[in-house]
Amino acid sequence: MSYTALYRKFRPDTFTDVKGQDAVVQTLKNQIKSDRIGHAYLFCGTRGTGKTTIAKIMAKAVNCEHPVDGSPCNECATCKAISAGSSMNVIEIDAASNNGVDNIREIREEVSYSPTEGRYKVYIIDEVHMLSIGAFNALLKTLEEPPSYVIFILATTEAHKLPVTILSRCQRYDFKRIPIATIEERLNELLEAEHVEAEEKAVRYIARKADGALRDALSLLDQCIAFYPGQKLMYEQVLDVLGAVDTEVFSKLLRRILKRDIRGLMDSLEELVMQGRELGQFVTDFTWYLRNLLLLKTSDDIEDVLDMSADNLKLLREEAGMVREEALMRYIRIFSELSNRMKYETQKRLALEVALIKLCRPEMEADTTSLLERIRKLEKQVAEGVVIRQGMQVPSGRTAGENFMEEQAGSPPGQPAKAASEDLQRAVAQWKSIISQTDGRFHTVLSRAKVQYNPADEKNLLYVVFQDFLGETYLRDMEKKQLLESLIEQKIGKQVEIKMMLEDDIKVSDLRLQEVSVEDKIRQTFHGIELEVDDTPTDIF
Repeated sequence: MSYTALYRKFRPDTFTDVKGQDAVVQTLKNQIKSDRIGHAYLFCGTRGTGKTTIAKIMAKAVNCEHPVDGSPCNECATCKAISAGSSMNVIEIDAASNNGVDNIREIREEVSYSPTEGRYKVYIIDEVHMLSIGAFNALLKTLEEPPSYVIFILATTEAHKLPVTILSRCQRYDFKRIPIATIEERLNELLEAEHVEAEEKAVRYIARKADGALRDALSLLDQCIAFYPGQKLMYEQVLDVLGAVDTEVFSKLLRRILKRDIRGLMDSLEELVMQGRELGQFVTDFTWYLRNLLLLKTSDDIEDVLDMSADNLKLLREEAGMVREEALMRYIRIFSELSNRMKYETQKRLALEVALIKLCRPEMEADTTSLLERIRKLEKQVAEGVVIRQGMQVPSGRTAGENFMEEQAGSPPGQPAKAASEDLQRAVAQWKSIISQTDGRFHTVLSRAKVQYNPADEKNLLYVVFQDFLGETYLRDMEKKQLLESLIEQKIGKQVEIKMMLEDDIKVSDLRLQEVSVEDKIRQTFHGIELEVDDTPTDIF
């Protein structure tokens, strides 16, 4: 006997076996049990979510001689004939290859004949959006007022392409993507039935790779089992078969991007190519990795949503503190645009290399985010020792933070500061006790933050300086600011204003805190300043 693919072998034959479409299944079962069956249904949704499967189950259920709770019994002659594809009452039509007016006219002629056995004639038209305009027009009248013994079930992945006149004549059911956990559970059931061992991590990856389509998951699993017959299916083997890349590789690439190590990136890309990794899939997966980073930076308690191990999550959290939100959004934009082009690119490697170089060199682009990246790059060079010939020079041995506080106080660098406010001193002294009343990620970043104040400031302004970019989310969060101010007031009995900022933003060449536009920022950074590093003029752009 020839081998049967897993998605065909384990195709559900009752409503109970259908996974992930509970709302659709329950509604159809209720209609069948109460004998309130419609004459036209439209099943919409992405591939592999069960549209055709449920259409066939429904065709059996409405004709079953002994239905069980709205589902077919699969034991009577009618159910067996429909399952075998020999029933004259169930007609499946592929609209992709039968999309002409003549094909629809044949249907109009056939519906005039009542079923030879059973109660209903069921027409299942798959990929119905492929019908021509003339075919849709020919179908309209029949679809609106078919004989009482005819049911139309239209299935499509692109409902927006259907004429409104068709949509208005059907009961529409939207099939959602199947959750990863549900797909994983189903895969484990089938592996047990097939007597195949598999690593949990491997099954989880296949479930995620399927992107909500159970049929795709079964096809991928079939492919992996065939490549390693009789062996336990391991995570590394799945990556090899599917041409995918491990999370550690993405971490290594991101760190090289942040270091602007183009040579290292090209070496890593060469390794991926030599391993036979599919570059289009790599682009998609790396974009998803960047998305996880952005979620971790911008949301509290998001760890449960991210589908990854504790070790990978720890690594991701570390990297989230190494990169700004704007930079991440720029990376995602570049790779999203590349992902859309990859399927049409003849030189995929070249396109990917250009995108990686763009990530390292914001000077290649002229958008606002890239300009800010270029400015920050210069500021970092200044902080690391670039000589400023026309403008303020920072005395050696002093940190940017010290000069920042002295400039805010109005004291020349190197001179003693005025007496600090007693209220601010008390707030700093009891800082650990104050932040102990916060929780979650906010507490984590506060515990690593530095607390500084202006010794001569009469406004009682306390600066909370975050050590990495994980604190970036809270810079404009008024609720968190008010919470801290309230906790300080409860602790010391006095009002203190909070100003949250990043240590990276305490600059050498421009130590002001006021908000400026991009144009002003550029003007302030470059006006009248000549930069050089090791006696070599710096290439600003």
